[in-house]
Amino acid sequence: MNNSVLNSIRFIVFLSLQVLIFNNINLFGYLNPYPYVLFILLYPVNSNKSVLLLGSFALGILLDMFCNSGGIHTTASLILAFIRPTLFKFSFGLSYEYQTVKIADKISPERITLLLLAIFIHHFILFYLEYFRIGLLFTILSRTLLSTLFTFTICLLIIYLIKPNKR
Repeated sequence: MNNSVLNSIRFIVFLSLQVLIFNNINLFGYLNPYPYVLFILLYPVNSNKSVLLLGSFALGILLDMFCNSGGIHTTASLILAFIRPTLFKFSFGLSYEYQTVKIADKISPERITLLLLAIFIHHFILFYLEYFRIGLLFTILSRTLLSTLFTFTICLLIIYLIKPNKR
């Protein structure tokens, strides 16, 4: 299947799942999953970066419209899309330089590092902009850590569900 068609389908699926299912999950008033970050992370490494930035902006702005959240999803998504190459270089090293990285392959320590780091950065920006007070740093960090672990678990489940079987 063509990469642009696959990315368009991912965009629609992740946006729909986030709006219809995951926005309604609020465990203990503290845990919110945001697995739509997988759209940004699963985007092919050797594809056009400006399309990724535009797609991240569109995903964020649409989520902000559905959630009435005032731009925090847009900002967090754009920052994650912008620093994504740096996160890939940090996690994969030389493999990223040769563009042989695929997130949906077998889960390895490098992929876990990338997922946790990217989700943590996205959530920290999201919750910091939501509270927007340095005095609430403990609340921001605790919500970030707990939601990161929850989102990471859901992202691993989603990756295992969409991963193609190798025969």
